[in-house]
Amino acid sequence: MTTLRILSGGAALGLMQACAQSLQTELGVTIEGHYGAVGAMKAKLLEGTACDVLILTQSLIDELTASGWVQPGSARAIGRVKTGLAVKPGQAHPAEGDAAALREALLHATGIYFPDPQLATAGIHFMKVLKSIGIDEQVADRLRTFPNGAAAMKAMAACDDPGVMGCTQTTEILITPGVQWVGDLPKAHELATTYTVAMASQSSQTDAVRAVIDRITHADGAKARRELGFWPMS
Repeated sequence: MTTLRILSGGAALGLMQACAQSLQTELGVTIEGHYGAVGAMKAKLLEGTACDVLILTQSLIDELTASGWVQPGSARAIGRVKTGLAVKPGQAHPAEGDAAALREALLHATGIYFPDPQLATAGIHFMKVLKSIGIDEQVADRLRTFPNGAAAMKAMAACDDPGVMGCTQTTEILITPGVQWVGDLPKAHELATTYTVAMASQSSQTDAVRAVIDRITHADGAKARRELGFWPMS
C-alpha cells in the first residue's frame, strides 16, 4: 500500500473521505495529511511539511506553480464550490437569494459560526459580506470563528442554542451532522471558488499521484462530486 501525503483545503475533506475506499482497493493508495484553511495549508507547504498531493483554490495552485512548489502540468480542476448558509435542523432560515432577509436573519442570530476571516476562503469572504451589508459591528460580539469551516460547523452542531447560523463552503456543511444547509449566499454576495488538485514538486510518488488525480477528477465521478457540493466547471 502506498501512502500519499496531502495538504488540502477543508472544502475537499468530504470528497477525499468518499474516495478513500476506492483509492485503497483499486489503486492501493492511502491518503494522509492535513485539511484546513487554504492559507494555512499553503503556509504548511512553504514551511516544509511533506506533501505529494495539493488541493487548493485555483489561484493558489497557479501561484505555487509559478514559484516552483507545484509540478507544472499536473493541475486539474475538481469543480466550483459555493459558499453557503447553515442553521440547526428544523430552524427558520432566510429565503434563498433574499439579501434583505439574510441581513435580518444575521442580525437576529444568537451566534454566527464561520471559518478564519484571515486565512480561509469562505471566512475572508463572509467577513466582507458582513461589512458590505453594514452589520459587522452590530454582530461582532456574536461572531464565532474557527480555524476552518469543518471546525466551525462541528462546533455549531454541538451547541445547544437553536438560534445560531453559520456560513462556510457548502461542501463542509453537507458533511456535518447536526447542521442543515439552507442555500447559497444571495447573488449579490455569492462566492463560487474553483478547487484544483495538483502534484507537489517534492513528491517522488509521481505515478501514484497521477492516478489519484485522474480518479478524483474523472468525468464518471461528476454526479457524485456534485452531490458533495462540487459544481461542474461548465
